[in-house]
Amino acid sequence: MRIDVYFSDRVGIAQEILATLARRALDVSAVEVDPPHVYLEAPALSALDLAALRNELFKVDGVQSVDELDMLPGARRRLYLDALLASQADPVLAVDGRGVVMVANAAAVNASGVPEPQLVGMSLQALTGDAQLAQALIGQGYRLPVSEVQIGGERYLFETVALQEPSGTVVGAVLTLHAPHRIGERLSALQNYSAGGFETILGQSPAIRQLKQRAARMAQVDAPLLIRGETGTGKELVAHACHAGSRRRDQPFFALNCAALPESLAESELFGYAPGAFTGALRGGRPGLLELTDGGTLFLDEVGEMSPYLQAKLLRFLNDGSFRRVGGEREQKADVRIISATHRALEDMVSSGSFRQDLLFRLDVLHLNLPPLRERTEDILPLAQVFLERACAQTGRSRVRLSKAAGTALLANLWLGNVRQLQNVIFRAVTLSGAPVIDTADLELAGSATADGAGLADDEVESLDDAVAGFERGLLQRLFPQYPSSRKLAQRLLTSHSAIAIRLRKYGIGV
Repeated sequence: MRIDVYFSDRVGIAQEILATLARRALDVSAVEVDPPHVYLEAPALSALDLAALRNELFKVDGVQSVDELDMLPGARRRLYLDALLASQADPVLAVDGRGVVMVANAAAVNASGVPEPQLVGMSLQALTGDAQLAQALIGQGYRLPVSEVQIGGERYLFETVALQEPSGTVVGAVLTLHAPHRIGERLSALQNYSAGGFETILGQSPAIRQLKQRAARMAQVDAPLLIRGETGTGKELVAHACHAGSRRRDQPFFALNCAALPESLAESELFGYAPGAFTGALRGGRPGLLELTDGGTLFLDEVGEMSPYLQAKLLRFLNDGSFRRVGGEREQKADVRIISATHRALEDMVSSGSFRQDLLFRLDVLHLNLPPLRERTEDILPLAQVFLERACAQTGRSRVRLSKAAGTALLANLWLGNVRQLQNVIFRAVTLSGAPVIDTADLELAGSATADGAGLADDEVESLDDAVAGFERGLLQRLFPQYPSSRKLAQRLLTSHSAIAIRLRKYGIGV
């Protein structure tokens, strides 16, 4: 039985309480003194004995109550602490002031490969094999910045929390080890918490339905995927959806825009760097996206902008899954699916020598071509309606609608920036207009390239045939909503019904 003796604190009262139990020849297996309580565990104490013991304890000056307990507080804390440590997926070690392991959770035991009885009592130097790091930890009072350490053949980033006495003396520390892929899982979860699957790809045109079907099949195939499409067509959205539809869906997803960083930064971002690789580098080095993404999917946007040097390093990784950090000598492995995207004609870049043909072969195992918005005009107004509702919600406005003329203007626009441009146009109109109806002037499309080709610069016209076709397509797109049949449109344009029908089929208008 376990009991709690509550008392008014005074000198010697705890000894008098224990003496009372001793006179009754009770075997006390555990004692915890935490004034104004003394907690006792006496296995042989029965309920009948407790009544007699209570009477005797009340004779001790200051004893106020004697109650039964289900568990001693210290034992309860140890139970909860053990459960807390066991629940931690990351290795956790508690060390004393000399760097000797005092407590280790199950993950630390597994990571070290050393049985717990041997791990407890082992020095950090023996555990890590890094005498310099262990000495730096102790010498700096366990206040090192995040550093890298190798335990059990694996590398970890570790952080320390110094344990101090009230006087400020450091008596030890708690060390938490983070495997790079575990950090990647957490960062990915934070960055991509709202990312969805194929349901986030908006549109019901035949081109989009076919794209979703093809992408869904490719998502399940664990091979490199190349996504081609103009700027603003949603290449990263499709990459997210392919990851969500793959067997790697529960693993990290990261994206790197190859055009946004210079070569040196892009290299360290992708491959990481070793300790001392360059001035200003973290002491313990830093894992790159390949390590953080291990088991998941890495999206390389604008891969056509990658330098020849990085192309060679990426090709090596695609060949055998191995790489080296910047300034490092150790070969590392990572299981990462590469999804890449570009708006450029990589074949032309291969011909000009600015892109490696062997890398193109490795990236273009599977491929998707995203249709531009002008080739799926039936999606323009539904997309505009979705963006209209989102913009109203973001700006706190009551619902607004598009006028018929505004809808016609949207259909007539060339949309060189595709879905992203449409979203921006709608958001700007909702933000700047206070009217309940968005009209043509609110869209501010006058400066945009329109479907009649008048907004195209000279260097954007590749040939007369292309210019004529662009004008023809734009004119039909603009007029078709007002004359929604080939016969009505033929009457409007004073030409034959068959000529209009042929052109409508050619440009995919109204089909």
